[in-house]
Amino acid sequence: MPEPPTSASDLRLDTLTDWVAGVLGTREFRIAPASADASFRRYFRVVPGAPWQGRTTLIAMDAPPPMEDCRPFVHVARLLRDAAVNAPEILAEDLSRGFLLLTDLGTRTYLSALDAASAPALYSAATDALILWQRATRARELPPYDEALLTRELDLFPDWYVARHLGVVLTNAQRETLATAFRSILANNLAQPRVYVHRDFHSRNLMVADPNPGVLDFQDAVVGPVTYDLVSLLRDAYVAWDESRQIDWAARYWDRARRAGLPVGVDFAAFWQDFEWMGVQRQLKVLGIFARLAHRDGKADYLADMPRVFAYLRAACGRYPALGTLAALLDALHERRPVAGCAF
Repeated sequence: MPEPPTSASDLRLDTLTDWVAGVLGTREFRIAPASADASFRRYFRVVPGAPWQGRTTLIAMDAPPPMEDCRPFVHVARLLRDAAVNAPEILAEDLSRGFLLLTDLGTRTYLSALDAASAPALYSAATDALILWQRATRARELPPYDEALLTRELDLFPDWYVARHLGVVLTNAQRETLATAFRSILANNLAQPRVYVHRDFHSRNLMVADPNPGVLDFQDAVVGPVTYDLVSLLRDAYVAWDESRQIDWAARYWDRARRAGLPVGVDFAAFWQDFEWMGVQRQLKVLGIFARLAHRDGKADYLADMPRVFAYLRAACGRYPALGTLAALLDALHERRPVAGCAF
C-alpha cells in the first residue's frame, strides 16, 4: 500500500498518490521521496507491488501550478529522446494538476560516481550525449537565450550575491564598472553560434545509466550559445577539476563537435576564449542564484558551493584584459566582511 504522506498537511502528495493509483490500476505500490529540487518540483520513486508495463520502479513528478508548468518538461523530454539522448519517457501526464509519471533513470548521479579514475569515461559519454543534443537543433522548438534573458540572469549577481549575501552597497562607479563588464560579456555570448542548450548540464543532473548518461532537469532548455552546456559540465558548481583536465576535455568535445558538423570554428584557442567568457556569465548568474536560494528560500547548503564558483569566475576574469576591471571589483568586494552567518 502507499506509504503515508510526509506530513499530515501534504495534500498534494495525497492527491498525487491517488493519481498514481489510478494510472497503475492498483494501490499496491510504495511511494517515497526520490530527490529534491531547487524549484517547487518534487520527485517520488514509485515501487509497484508487481512490475507495471515491465518496470519495477517509476518516478512521479509533482510540479504544482501555478508555480510550475509541466508543458516545457514534456516538450523538451520529447526533443531529447528524439535526439537519442537518454531522458525519461513520459508514461502518463495530468498537466492541469502538474503530475507526471516517468521512467526511472536510477539513483546514481555523476556527482556520486565521479573520481579521477571514472571521470574520463563519464565525461566522454556526456560529451557524446551533448553533441547528439546539439546536432538535433531545429528552429522554433525552444525559446531563445536572448539578451533579455542573459541580462536578467546577470542581474542576479548584484541583486542577490552583492547586496543580499555580501551586504555591500555598490558605489555609482562600481555599478558602472559592472554594467560595462556585462555589456562586454553579453556581446561575446550573443555572437556565439546557437544550438539547443540544456542550461544545467552538470553532475547533479546526469545519471549513471544505460545508455549513459541519463539526463534530468531539462525543462528550462533554450536555443543559445554553443559553449554554454560544456561550461556547465566542465566548470561544475559541485565538483572541480584542474585546468589542464578542463582544457583536455574541452578539446576532445571541440574535435568531436567539428567532425559532427557543429558550428564550433576551426581555431580551438578562439573556442576556448568563448568558453571562458560564457563561463563568466554563468558563474555570475550561479552566485546570484545560490545566494537567493540561501537567503530567500532557506536552502543554505548552496553556500558551501559558492567558493568553487567564485574561483572559476575570478580566474577567468584575470586572464582577459577586457575583464580586468571586473576582476578588480571582485577583489574589492571580497575585502569586505561577509554578512553574519554566511559561509562565504
